[in-house]
Amino acid sequence: MPDRPDGRRSRRAPARPLHGRTAVVTGAARGIGEALAHSLSHAGMRVALLGRERTALERTAESLPGPSICVECDITDRTALTDAARRVAAGLGPADVVVANAGIAVSGPFDRTSGELWQRVIDVNLIGSANTARAFLPQLTATRGYFLQIASTAAFGAAPMMSAYCASKAGAESFALALRGEVEPDGVQVGIAYLHWTGTDMLTGIDDHPVLAALRRNQPRPARRVHSPAQVARWLTRGVTHRTPNIYAPPWLRWCQPLRPLFPALVARATRRELRDLPREESSPAEVLGAGGRADWNASRVSRPAARRDR
Repeated sequence: MPDRPDGRRSRRAPARPLHGRTAVVTGAARGIGEALAHSLSHAGMRVALLGRERTALERTAESLPGPSICVECDITDRTALTDAARRVAAGLGPADVVVANAGIAVSGPFDRTSGELWQRVIDVNLIGSANTARAFLPQLTATRGYFLQIASTAAFGAAPMMSAYCASKAGAESFALALRGEVEPDGVQVGIAYLHWTGTDMLTGIDDHPVLAALRRNQPRPARRVHSPAQVARWLTRGVTHRTPNIYAPPWLRWCQPLRPLFPALVARATRRELRDLPREESSPAEVLGAGGRADWNASRVSRPAARRDR
């Protein structure tokens, strides 16, 4: 380390603080998870990709510049996640960074959403995040690592027709805040990433839903912009590098935090007319958004009968 003008030796942050460390990304087969896996790998990390779609996971892993492994698993299955954690430690070393990114969404009226589908969103987005933390906390404690919970501006102001998604993201935020206080004495830091409109396949066709289209239309112009997964991944990687408590994508969202008490009323006002004019008999049943969400829902429906036969 070079001497400072006052004669003392200066400390410099490492030029590549993530280089040679191990990252785990759930929901890494597509969308933000895939883009983040690329960004972290380019930053020099060894990356473990977890998800439901084996072929897509393998395709992503093959395109990464650095070491990686794929683990196909259902994050709502604690046993599968425990096995995944063992495989990560054996293949890449203990996790320094774990990103709970996996998530699905359903759009449609609450009373036209089946109980099983509504619960699946909660199970993946909230319970799955907690399962991920539980499986990897021993490794993060050993490495004094960083757990990043992917949340959403859906936690700021719940949108009609997205009740399961909004409830799950608000719950995931609360879980991460509680976990932060518990694990800080062990040297583990917990971050929460608040994401806005991002151009994944989950967002495809969102403007075809009158209520959700009205919600976007009534937002200020900068807030309507859809950001690419690659851009969001760059913001997330910067936050991971600095072990940031709160990551905002886009960064201007940080100024919305003090205004959160106002958002439920603003959302209700923005969507009131569309909800009033939407004929109940013509409203569509709930639908799973995006190819990743449909893959998870289809796989879970196949596995449930088998699980019932095993009992």
